[in-house]
Amino acid sequence: MKTSNKGIEFIKSHEELRLKAYQCPAGVWTIGYGSTGGVRPGDVITEAQAEVKLREDLRTAEREVGRHKLNINQNQFDALVSFTFNVGSGSFRNSTLLKRIKENPNHPDIENQFGRWIYAKGRVLPGLVKRRKEEANLYTNGIYHL
Repeated sequence: MKTSNKGIEFIKSHEELRLKAYQCPAGVWTIGYGSTGGVRPGDVITEAQAEVKLREDLRTAEREVGRHKLNINQNQFDALVSFTFNVGSGSFRNSTLLKRIKENPNHPDIENQFGRWIYAKGRVLPGLVKRRKEEANLYTNGIYHL
């Protein structure tokens, strides 16, 4: 399965396009639409390069979600790719969220599990609170924005 166009727009809506490298609230050097791989201070890219980096990063997240052979639909896949793109493959792989989905793709605790991932360096970030609510809503109800 691949991220739908609506899923890509959903992810972009949560990732401010930045053409100059910056440190995110977690202290990680980031550029484009939230790309972190190989980013160094002073890096600058074009919007077209940011789009390419996003597609590469999404393929990584898609592979991670796909490797678990989950019985999910397109909006659930898109929500999990957004989540994995943001928290990283290792965090998704080891999450209780994934465990609950494997138990039952409609497990009643899934929405709560999205909501646990709202911290950066021990601080609650309002942007993550909003993103997790929207990812949970997308996963549960198929709605791409609140």
